[in-house]
Amino acid sequence: MDDHEHHSDDHRDDEDLQTESITEEGQVQDDEVRTEQSILEDEADADEAGRQVEEQFEHRGHAGMNQGGHGDHGGGGMHEGHEQMFRRRFFVSTLLSIPVLLYSEALQEWLGFSVPAFPGSEWINPVFAVIVFAYGGVPFLRMAVPELRDRSPGMMTLISMAITVAFVYSLATVIVPAQSAFFWELVTLIDIMLLGHWIEMRSVRRASSALDELAKLIPDTAERITESGDTEEVPVSELDESDLVLVRPGANVPTDGVVEEGDSDVNEAMITGESRPVSKEPGDEVIGGTINGDGSLRVRVTATGDDTALAGIMRLVEEAQQSKSRTQMLADRAAGWLFYVAVASAAVTAAAWTVATTFGAPVIERAVTVLVIACPHALGLAIPLVVAINTSLAARNGMLVRDRIAMEQARDLDTIVFDKTGTLTEGEQGVVEIETVDDVTEDEALALAAAVEGDSEHMIAEAIRDASDERGVAVQNASGFEAIKGRGVRASVAGETVYVGGPNLLAQLDSEVPSELTEFADRAGENAQTVVYLVRDEEPIAAFSLADVIREESYRVVDALHELGIEVAMLTGDSEDVAHAVAEELGIDTVFAEILPEDKDKKVSELQEQGKLVAMVGDGVNDAPALTRADIGIAIGSGTDVAVQSADIILVQNNPLDVVRLVKLSKASYRKMQENLVWAAGYNVFAIPLAAGILAPVGILLSPAVGALLMSLSTVIVAINAQFLRRVDLDLSSLSGVAPSGSAPPAD
Repeated sequence: MDDHEHHSDDHRDDEDLQTESITEEGQVQDDEVRTEQSILEDEADADEAGRQVEEQFEHRGHAGMNQGGHGDHGGGGMHEGHEQMFRRRFFVSTLLSIPVLLYSEALQEWLGFSVPAFPGSEWINPVFAVIVFAYGGVPFLRMAVPELRDRSPGMMTLISMAITVAFVYSLATVIVPAQSAFFWELVTLIDIMLLGHWIEMRSVRRASSALDELAKLIPDTAERITESGDTEEVPVSELDESDLVLVRPGANVPTDGVVEEGDSDVNEAMITGESRPVSKEPGDEVIGGTINGDGSLRVRVTATGDDTALAGIMRLVEEAQQSKSRTQMLADRAAGWLFYVAVASAAVTAAAWTVATTFGAPVIERAVTVLVIACPHALGLAIPLVVAINTSLAARNGMLVRDRIAMEQARDLDTIVFDKTGTLTEGEQGVVEIETVDDVTEDEALALAAAVEGDSEHMIAEAIRDASDERGVAVQNASGFEAIKGRGVRASVAGETVYVGGPNLLAQLDSEVPSELTEFADRAGENAQTVVYLVRDEEPIAAFSLADVIREESYRVVDALHELGIEVAMLTGDSEDVAHAVAEELGIDTVFAEILPEDKDKKVSELQEQGKLVAMVGDGVNDAPALTRADIGIAIGSGTDVAVQSADIILVQNNPLDVVRLVKLSKASYRKMQENLVWAAGYNVFAIPLAAGILAPVGILLSPAVGALLMSLSTVIVAINAQFLRRVDLDLSSLSGVAPSGSAPPAD
């Protein structure tokens, strides 16, 4: 097995590891979601408030379906339903806890107050505690069932053990009088747990709102122009391809289409991240969900529903939010192990306190406090919340993440390989100069080349045809057109076989190049121009030099990546001279020139064999193998569907500078993940011994309620820290190494 196969196997192993982890842990999460949904349904049957939540949830689902069949897009409505449930149960349970607190003898003694007693008042504490447990505590027990059934005990199991132990012991003291019960600790513990879950659901819902916000971009209705020229208002879901719609000033474009009439500037920031409005005129494409400017547009519909660009973006965002990074899988495993640490610590604590004192309420209180304070809320929230915010930020800035592991790896990139044509350069070439031999005139050569290139869609073919149109030369008909992969084209003109192609074509034909054409090619190479040859009956008779302007952004992206310590490489099928001229102009470190399409991925492997973590940036069908081979495949959004489907990350704009944005966001996100993990794990290192009573000799003991408060506080701290990720400035002008726009010299 060679190194290429080893790399492929490693990549598959990573995917298998992720798939296995998602399969095992995702099953538990799915079970918990179904359990929580069941609780929501029970509440809907129990009270009108629950019914309103469910009706609103259902309405949102139908609205989503009407806008492209996406429903709630990743569970935003589900999170909101859970948030409503925990909030409602928190307020109801807190109100029901007040009598328990007022009639608690311990609190009366500590706070120096008293309440009137009456016949039966001794039952207030147990009765109201049972109600609070049944209403506010039982949902935790129900959500622990999937964890136990799948042998993956975690957060819900710990909470359930804590409140069950406290509940059973307190009830036992009613039947068999003991030193004391702690009904007030039980109800306050449940109240704080509900509050913590409410805050958690609120944070997750807000962080996961990217899909909901994208869905809001599509209007409910559109103005369709009838055959008579009138307009009719119809639901967007009823639009068909080829319909003509009117987009008024300030309105959202209802779906993808092509402008047939009108001129306007369209705000595409919410889709592409481009801050400046984009000018649109007849023939230009518009994207559904973008906002029209001051002009009126008539747009011919080209895609609807799930086929639109926005629907594709939403699918990618949803996939990214549901996928897991290596750090998240590590956190999930740590949270699972924390259960066993907590149970063992609680058992040791109970045994130690029983030996030191006697078994009673204080012992139970210590054990319950350990179980509560060790709940892995913060650890379970540390990574998913950062991931949700990261995905939302990336989508709003024109970066679509298909693979979470790739996004996390981007921070460690050693080398980024760019395809030259269409990525580092504009990809729009023009004929600059023509050289001929054997008494062939420039017009004759151009006419012959244009005839051969008549059926080709390649940019070089377009440049030659444009040059022939500008000169007004008469182009003959060609037959038997054939594209020679990676080398050029061939056709029959006036009974002669004629070829047009680059240096690889001459190598295949084993043609001897006249000295005039060789000198011409050398001069063109020095000016970073591409040279293609016209070959008749396997004899070169002319050469054309074409210039491809280097993007202004390319100068800035190379400088910025160098400042980040990342090497830059370039792949191209162009000649060595052209490739090195462009590389020297941009300051690129490594150049691979005259590379056939099928060999691009081999060059990526060569870099990987040097121990480098490699990203590939490309936009064409020929780049797909290299995008797949690279550790991180980055597709320029204007590229072909094949390139996009082969990539891990898609840049919606055709702007290489977004690669720098990607690296910066990856570094910032990973930093937040590390901070959250350190806090969530470090908190337990100190909190568990404290809950066990290690400071009891100096008079410091935590009650279960205080333990729950500290646990909830740690969760809030993690949530707030994750929110700080939103402050990362991804504006291009603020990026390291990216100077303000200036004039950049073209490649020619």
